[in-house]
Amino acid sequence: MKFYHLLLLILLVGLGFFAGTAYKSAEYKNQQQTFPTSAESEESDRASDLSSDRAIAPVQIVSTSEEATINLFENAAPSVVYITTTSVKRDYWSRNVYEIPSGSGTGFIWDTDGHIVTNYHVIQNAYNAKVTLADQTSWDAKVIGTEQRKDLAVLKIDAPIEKLKAIAVGTSYDLKVGQSVFAIGNPFGLDQTLTTGVISALGREINSVVGLPIRDVIQTDAAINPGNSGGPLLDSSGRLIGVNTAIYSKTGSYAGIGFSVPVDVVHRVIPDIINFGEVRRPVLGIELVHQQYTQRYGIEGALIMHVVPNSGAEKAGIKATSQNKSGEVEFGDVIIGVNGESIKSNNDLFLALEKYQPGEMVELEVVRKGKNKMVAVQLGSSL
Repeated sequence: MKFYHLLLLILLVGLGFFAGTAYKSAEYKNQQQTFPTSAESEESDRASDLSSDRAIAPVQIVSTSEEATINLFENAAPSVVYITTTSVKRDYWSRNVYEIPSGSGTGFIWDTDGHIVTNYHVIQNAYNAKVTLADQTSWDAKVIGTEQRKDLAVLKIDAPIEKLKAIAVGTSYDLKVGQSVFAIGNPFGLDQTLTTGVISALGREINSVVGLPIRDVIQTDAAINPGNSGGPLLDSSGRLIGVNTAIYSKTGSYAGIGFSVPVDVVHRVIPDIINFGEVRRPVLGIELVHQQYTQRYGIEGALIMHVVPNSGAEKAGIKATSQNKSGEVEFGDVIIGVNGESIKSNNDLFLALEKYQPGEMVELEVVRKGKNKMVAVQLGSSL
């Protein structure tokens, strides 16, 4: 009898187990029908978001001015490069020489021969220079030549022609205050940065790294920071109108005023550097008395100390400063005008002559023994 009770108990337990399993299976299937899969859940969430108060707004049509700026940047950016330089340092203890990073700046592709234009101060005292193109490829650069008086330099890289997109070049003589301008550069090492602004003034004067003035400089309020040096200033057509070279700031960061060397100066300087390694300057064939001495004697103009033999000045009869038989100094000609442009100092004469080419004739107004005289001189070449 006990055996039958035990068998009955086992049958009841088994039936209970099978009944529970069937119930759980049915419940699972019911849940599968009730709750969505993870993919269905995500899709449902997205649909819910789009139909909620935080729905994504439709894309607005880009304005004409925005589209023009976008197109300008996309067209000009491939012509802008990032320049890094290194210098050498000798270890005090081992006396070994190490190459260390020394600076960075911006430049732009001048032609498909691989010539890169930048500021002289970007590569000043550099041991090596490397140019990084817009496609992030880097190339060793060689310095072709510099013009320190205009803070300009030319580098060259041996990159394939398909990587070299020359920048479009404009003019600067016809610029107007208020024109929109665009600067592309690498401020603080952040490459391919675009800033915008206007020409805030024209005809400014800044000093070059050698202390001589650079005249007719463009002033802009487009943000220019350390690292922008050597980069292009563009007009609304995407043409080069200046080379960003300096900022006016007491802190070294952007303060609302930047300066660019006008492209008309670049046009005169860069071809000579590429062809000759230096600027082929027009010369009169004279040496001048230092400005401090002419100021001491109250002389306004450029006083001639020496005339170079066989030069244009000698052939034109220009008189140099000399001593008479009594040992007294007799002042030579004092240049006070070049083709009608007033000359009040040696720097004025240097800047006036930059507008001409070797071989051209200029008419000098000179003071000789207290009397004004007009003299025609053919300009020679510095080479």
